[in-house]
Amino acid sequence: MASEAPYILVLYYSRTGQTAEMATQIARGISRVPGVDARIRTVPSVSPDTEASLPAVPDDGAPYAGKDDLAGCSGLAIGSPTRFGNMAAPLKYFLDSTGDMWLNGTLTGKPAGAFTSTGSLHGGQESTLLTMMVPLLHHGMVLCGVPYSENALNETTAGGTPYGPSHWAGTGEQQVVTDHEKTICQTFGERLARLALKLR
Repeated sequence: MASEAPYILVLYYSRTGQTAEMATQIARGISRVPGVDARIRTVPSVSPDTEASLPAVPDDGAPYAGKDDLAGCSGLAIGSPTRFGNMAAPLKYFLDSTGDMWLNGTLTGKPAGAFTSTGSLHGGQESTLLTMMVPLLHHGMVLCGVPYSENALNETTAGGTPYGPSHWAGTGEQQVVTDHEKTICQTFGERLARLALKLR
């Protein structure tokens, strides 16, 4: 039986669909690299009553991630809307469950990076991306950002940072992911995939 192609796990939490759209764009960038697949997964909301309150399988969108999805990946992109300059609780909750992988070095040496969406233009995009990288460093992963050789970083009037893709969603009617933001997402995905092949 042929071995499964290496894959980049695009793991995200999204409330209004903007972060989910970014995940799709990152997966498109990954798909440009022959020999690497994209695997998109999400995480459920955190229930305040500590009881499971969501179905085991989402009604729509990406399936929920399992720890096996994370353990088997060749690279990782994690995405979350900004919550006070940090990742949202559901993604943090999932990452907090990976202590066994940290202990075993499961993710050591694999490339990883982060992406985010904010309601306000200066609503903590960069601090969210940087704080999301902290658990990746604890796992021994190799951080990946977006270099300024990507012209969209200089041309965007919405989201986009060298620390990782970002999107300005607005606080009223949700703004669509712009062409520049899509380009930055795709460049990021492609770069992650190429790094994964080099580091395998």
